[in-house]
Amino acid sequence: MEPIVLVHGGAGDIPDSRDQGKHNGALIAARIGYRVLKETNSVLDAVEEAVKSMELDENFNAGYGSVLTLNETVEMEASIMRGSDLSSGCVTLLRDIKHPISLARIVMEKTPHNFLGGEGAMDFAVRQGIEILSPPGQLVTETARKALETFKKTQNLGSSQPGKTEIGHEGGTVGAVAIDRLGRIAVATSTGGITGKYVGRIGDTPLLGCGTFADDRFGGVSTTGHGESIMKFVLAKDIVNRIAFQGVSAQKATEESLKDMTNITGGTAGAITIDKDGNIGIYHTSQKMSWAYQKGDNLFYGIRHGENFTEKA
Repeated sequence: MEPIVLVHGGAGDIPDSRDQGKHNGALIAARIGYRVLKETNSVLDAVEEAVKSMELDENFNAGYGSVLTLNETVEMEASIMRGSDLSSGCVTLLRDIKHPISLARIVMEKTPHNFLGGEGAMDFAVRQGIEILSPPGQLVTETARKALETFKKTQNLGSSQPGKTEIGHEGGTVGAVAIDRLGRIAVATSTGGITGKYVGRIGDTPLLGCGTFADDRFGGVSTTGHGESIMKFVLAKDIVNRIAFQGVSAQKATEESLKDMTNITGGTAGAITIDKDGNIGIYHTSQKMSWAYQKGDNLFYGIRHGENFTEKA
């Protein structure tokens, strides 16, 4: 089987002016993940490094560039999962950490738990030697500040529920799915959430079966979009279940699951999928979703419906 690393840079209502930055960042992440997979033969290393590259890129809503809460703070979350034994690490409500995905992996490998959040996760990060940026607030970008200002102006905060609107222009959740030549699969997803969320809000990204799921018997999925809708639909597991129990292709499972979720909940989203045989699924019900993957010497990428550009790696 040919190894593949497939990444996404978030689904949403993304202005055309941000397309190129998201193309560039997704292509870099796919290249990095694929190179690491070939060098280390570790799908976990591949997805972690691909996501780390996007956590440093303010074109995306993860790590540096994360969107802001109503209190103008950054609260991040991430998850990582290995399909061979379902080992998982999930983190949420993180502050001032450059690479939430790396902390998620340490939770997986060095604790008896799947999930740590808030002060406990921050204390654990310190004990593990994870750098906490000081002074606080270094992950806040001008783009994120402007996005929050726009959000506050356009929302009737006295009567509506901030955080329910899908906001895509400030970047996007990032994710990666990888499969090696033996069919081993791993998935990683990282985000800053949605602009204008309440402090303490937790989205789909750190929840297994919602933002992330990997099972070597069937496939792996990373999702992006309106978190509340994704959680209600348990989107990643729903896609895998369609592959497992309906026998449909990765593309059909991804497309039909997303359409059903949007029809039922009204929220839009996107997902990337690789099944156990190395078949790929890419779809979004949002206006756009940036994605890229490397297979062999070729890179494939797009952001709009129907796009599939190709270039040499």
